[in-house]
Amino acid sequence: MSGNIRLLSDTLAAAKAEGRAALIAYLPAGFPTVDGGIAAIKAAFDGGADIVEVGLPHSDPVLDGPVIQTADDIALRGGVKIADVMRTVREAHAATGKPVLVMTYWNPIDRYGVERFTAELAEAGGAGCILPDLPVQEAGLWREHAEKHGLATVFVVAPSSKDARLAEITKVGTGFVYAASLMGVTGTRASVGAQAQDLVERTRATTDTPVCVGLGVSNAQQAAEVARFADGVIVGSAFVKGMLDAPDDAAGVEAVRVLAGELAKGVRGQA
Repeated sequence: MSGNIRLLSDTLAAAKAEGRAALIAYLPAGFPTVDGGIAAIKAAFDGGADIVEVGLPHSDPVLDGPVIQTADDIALRGGVKIADVMRTVREAHAATGKPVLVMTYWNPIDRYGVERFTAELAEAGGAGCILPDLPVQEAGLWREHAEKHGLATVFVVAPSSKDARLAEITKVGTGFVYAASLMGVTGTRASVGAQAQDLVERTRATTDTPVCVGLGVSNAQQAAEVARFADGVIVGSAFVKGMLDAPDDAAGVEAVRVLAGELAKGVRGQA
């Protein structure tokens, strides 16, 4: 069974052909429950997300801010397992036909087994993986199995990345490049800032692979701002916060749908 890297690439290309950036939503698996997380992802797609990243909850995150950490803690206390992450990917993709990636730190994959993880992710219809803490020079084993199973390998670049380092990363990454708009952890910000545009421009100088910006985008106006210079706009904490603030799970799912609709207008310049 081959994964859906082609679907991911085609989706990003289709958005570009429409003269807009793609909207990429991030939601953790198992939050507030496994079923609730699947419902939230479907709602994000219903609202207008082009692509969804499914977070694999981790007890010791290095990139995730307090909002996503809270959701991860709820998921972990609920007993979420990698099998639940795969089920989330499978059901979300089967219901929508849209590209679904997993965002995870390396340790859970290493413990689970690279071959097993990539084979199961491809079988579930996954499009690939975002690996924020896997150094490029140590990614050979992952890349070998990801390529074998038709999965994208998305690496993260940051404003601190030197041009030579950007070239090293983009030479081997596939699907898209995840450009972290600022130094620090995930979370909503009052503004996304000029750092992001500079990073996108420097990254684009090294590759034709789409460059998508995450960390800080929380509303339609910010999405529109980033969409002017990026190939994709990644939003996570704002979705999770909407669910955390909701009075019940159904209201949380509806909050995701509404926000996705607003952000979809933002990336289309309609905000």
